[in-house]
Amino acid sequence: MGTGRRERGLRNAPPRPASTRRHPTRHARHADARPSHREYKTASRDPPITEVALSCSAAHLYSRRTTSARPPSAAAVRRGTPRHSVSDASPPSRSFLGRHQFLIYRLFSLSGLVPVGAFLVVHLLTNASVLGGPGAFQSRVNLIHSLGPLLVPVEWAFIFLPMLFHATVGFVIIANGLPNVGSYPYAGNVRYTLQRATGMIAFAFILWHVIHLHWLGAPLGGGRFDPHHASSSTAQALASPLVTAMYAIGILSAVFHFANGLWSLGITWGLWTSPAAMRRASAVSIVVGVLLGAAGLGALGGMRALDVDAAVTIEKRMEEFKRLQEGTPPMPATEPRGRAVSRRSGAADEAARDGGR
Repeated sequence: MGTGRRERGLRNAPPRPASTRRHPTRHARHADARPSHREYKTASRDPPITEVALSCSAAHLYSRRTTSARPPSAAAVRRGTPRHSVSDASPPSRSFLGRHQFLIYRLFSLSGLVPVGAFLVVHLLTNASVLGGPGAFQSRVNLIHSLGPLLVPVEWAFIFLPMLFHATVGFVIIANGLPNVGSYPYAGNVRYTLQRATGMIAFAFILWHVIHLHWLGAPLGGGRFDPHHASSSTAQALASPLVTAMYAIGILSAVFHFANGLWSLGITWGLWTSPAAMRRASAVSIVVGVLLGAAGLGALGGMRALDVDAAVTIEKRMEEFKRLQEGTPPMPATEPRGRAVSRRSGAADEAARDGGR
């Protein structure tokens, strides 16, 4: 009887105020932490914390973390606080690269293949033609220089300007990243770091190569290449073993940068996404790198083993035959630039020795 009367009294008793309930803080916290179904569906559409990678081929190397504003609690919503008061704030000002990062990175990867990569392949294969003799190399050089006045704008439009764009974006990527290959010595991490290192070496080598052989370097004491005496002038320019070693390092760096860039370009453009496709692409890039490296080193060996006197004779005959076909007067007897300089320096040494006697 006593128990039943007490239970009926509890059921009929009015509810106690919130201040006298047990654990009011805990109940309030749980009530605030449980948003309604509508609020939960709305909050679930907010993006979580994401990793923004600067390179798709090695996202663990160079990354920065961005966070989205968390939705407020249900109590804050009931108090009238706007849900997106934090995310609606004006975003901080970003640089030009930050605003157009997607487009610039796509153009960056594309310029590494065309036209910079295509020029590298054509250039190495043209130089490797010296293995067929001075005449074969001279024929290909004559074909290139048959463009005449158009050669200079073609070089700037399809070689130098794309190369400067590719190098500029590459240096920006390197400046914004911190390599951690010492902490994470994985194969992909090592390849990513070597890609950046060989890019810097290749860019420095190309600048020196232009000064050393190209006509643009003539005011600086370079420009050793003579298109009318292609084989002999190049052989004279590569006569020093130190110069040959520097060319070998530069060629191998450029070849690795291009071959490994083929693999990362396919990932950037979504050409191969599965592990099997990545392995096949890696095998193809290795084959391309080996073939181009062999062509470049073979060209260096062919230039070093070239008989300069025999090459000069062949080049003069080819030039006379070309002028005879064009109906132009024959050229005066000239020598390759490098050989003429060596002859003059040798004559000066002999005169000095004779004067000393």
